[in-house]
Amino acid sequence: MIREFRPEVKAELELICARYPEREAALLPAMRLLEREFGCVDNGGMRHVADLIGVSPAKVFGVLTFYTHFRRDSDGRYVFQVCSTLPCALRGSEKVFDYLSDKLGIGNGETTPDGLFTLKKVECLANCDQAPCGQLNEDFLDVMTPESMDAMIAEARSTPFGEVLPGFGPFHPPSQVYHLPPNPYKPVLLAHVLEPGSDTMEHYLARGGYQIAEQIFKSGKNPDEVIETVFQAGLRGRGGAGFPTGQKWKFLAKNDKPRYLVVNADESEPGTFKDKLLIDRDPHQLIEGILCSAYAIKSKTAYIYIRGEMPFGARQLDRAIQDAYAKGFLGKNCFGTDFACDITVHRGGGAYICGEETGLLSSLEGGRGHPKIKPPFPAVEGAWRCPTIVNNVETISAVPHILKHGPEWFRSFGTEKSPGTKIFSVSGHVVRPGNYELPLGVTMKELIYDICGGIRDGKKLKAVIPGGSSSPILTAEEVLREENPIRLDFDSLAQNGSMLGSGGLIVMDEDTDMVDALWNLLRFYHHESCGQCTPCREGTGWIEKIAGRFAMGDAEAAEIDMLDEIAWGMVGRTICVLADAAAMPTRAIVKKFRAEFEAHVAATPAVDRAARAAAGHHPSRNAKAH
Repeated sequence: MIREFRPEVKAELELICARYPEREAALLPAMRLLEREFGCVDNGGMRHVADLIGVSPAKVFGVLTFYTHFRRDSDGRYVFQVCSTLPCALRGSEKVFDYLSDKLGIGNGETTPDGLFTLKKVECLANCDQAPCGQLNEDFLDVMTPESMDAMIAEARSTPFGEVLPGFGPFHPPSQVYHLPPNPYKPVLLAHVLEPGSDTMEHYLARGGYQIAEQIFKSGKNPDEVIETVFQAGLRGRGGAGFPTGQKWKFLAKNDKPRYLVVNADESEPGTFKDKLLIDRDPHQLIEGILCSAYAIKSKTAYIYIRGEMPFGARQLDRAIQDAYAKGFLGKNCFGTDFACDITVHRGGGAYICGEETGLLSSLEGGRGHPKIKPPFPAVEGAWRCPTIVNNVETISAVPHILKHGPEWFRSFGTEKSPGTKIFSVSGHVVRPGNYELPLGVTMKELIYDICGGIRDGKKLKAVIPGGSSSPILTAEEVLREENPIRLDFDSLAQNGSMLGSGGLIVMDEDTDMVDALWNLLRFYHHESCGQCTPCREGTGWIEKIAGRFAMGDAEAAEIDMLDEIAWGMVGRTICVLADAAAMPTRAIVKKFRAEFEAHVAATPAVDRAARAAAGHHPSRNAKAH
């Protein structure tokens, strides 16, 4: 089918292209325009976009096929997307998917004969405290149940086709209800997120918003002094690596090239859902943080790379940015000064690897999200081969507070080497899942039992993944010990063989099958590998397959050590750390829960395994979960 944008849409695309140093960077936004105008991205649309951007159709096709979140022409009018990763699986997402599959009469990735419904399993949606969760088209579905799905399907079926463009229905599920569980610690970043209108300019100005940015811009303060303030505060990156923010800023190459500030809002790590709350409910806090940070690093251009699964967050940011332009806070003369700063929201297409900073930059430049070899590091040569700082949403949001209250105030929270507060996302089998902003150094036991209310249904704790799905698992014995307790800071978790990471705690009770949990994690990492590096591309596939063999009763005892050996061979041998992210939890689970792997082998006699192998049973083909 031949596609062509209306003249006003072509003009809109030209305005988008002008916000990037190279036209090719507008490729993902152009495909979003195709979705909006035609309901999908198809061959005709890709050819049209290729002509307008000035690249080959093969380039557009190659980029599209890397990402999972764009609508294809085979998708139905309503696309049910059910999260399949571990936090939702622990809360019953598989049962919800099976119910939808039976009710609609279709399997994963299939569409009903009438073209009305498509059903898909997807990766983490950063909504883990509302598990099992999903999306209907671009609307989030909280705590999915058979009853709520029945209501969705009935209302969708009652809407006539002719009222909207193909692919987008007028029916929308109920809006999300944001919540913060009770917390004895006073929040900083989350202080206002539940207040009515907290996402508006009026609300932010009424509580003193933008005053710090204005003071800095009008003071003529040396940008190096701003960097030094952040450095002295000891703010460490809140996205996972924990690298000192001020130190990263000091690494910027000193040359005459443009400098870019890129905010990593590609929150994709299973178990992590803090940035989504900050974006949805307090976007101006982030924008002021960008202004302060851009001033410090002498950047005139900032990009917020937000994951494709967060359309509402992208709209919130766009609206807040336009309000900031209207007030004169952004643009050529920020706050009436000579400093210029522009912010662009760049929406991704569904790829976990784009959370890795160089993979994010590849995607921002209009390509597949392939990580780049380091060095050179982005601070020396990043976006468009220019000095670039990439920081997480939570990190940048903390900057105005540090500049307002000073390094000593920030260091009054937390520990010496891990100062400040940190937002911890808690999911899984706790009584009160949710986001908790705490001083770094609080014990994990206090968070789980005193603050989150303990394990639901009165069950016992079995294990905790402390920093998002890539961090090595901790046993209940380690978490609950009284002597030298595990604390939620960078150093304590490292000393105990794990890591703070993104601060996403996935809590598992005594009934959790650790073999199934590992298989779930490895399906995710195999699916999300970009495929560049052989140890990752092949290794994630092999360890997923072996874990599946244990889960399905096909494995031999010798494969326990094989699983560990393959995982060990993946560590430190790839361009980025996705291979390590799959290998580290694998090795920890095999080591700490080896008896469960042995029990899976013992539960299936050898003669049965041989018969199933002879019959062609293959877990990666036959399993429902992926």
